[in-house]
Amino acid sequence: MGIIGWIVLGLIVGALAKLIMPGKDPGGIIVTMILGVVGAFLGGLIGQYVFNMGGLQNFWSWSTWGLALLGSLIVLGVYRVIVGRKAVSSG
Repeated sequence: MGIIGWIVLGLIVGALAKLIMPGKDPGGIIVTMILGVVGAFLGGLIGQYVFNMGGLQNFWSWSTWGLALLGSLIVLGVYRVIVGRKAVSSG
C-alpha cells in the first residue's frame, strides 16, 4: 500500500481511536489524527514483523484496518501517558 494510502488510513483510524479512547487530549483532533497516521505505520510494522504478513497491501482488508487501529490506540495511549505526565509535573 502506498504512502498516500497509509496517510488516509491513518487519518481515519486516528479519528476512530479518538472515539474508542474518549477524553481530553492536548492538541485536539488534529494531533490525534497525526498520531493515527503514526499508528497506522506502527500497525503495518506489527503486521510485517510480528505476524509475518509480508506488508499490508490491501487497503480494504480487515487485518490492515485492525492493525492500523491497534497501532493508533497504542500510539494515542503512549502519547497520553507522556503528555499527561508532563502536564501534571508542570502544573
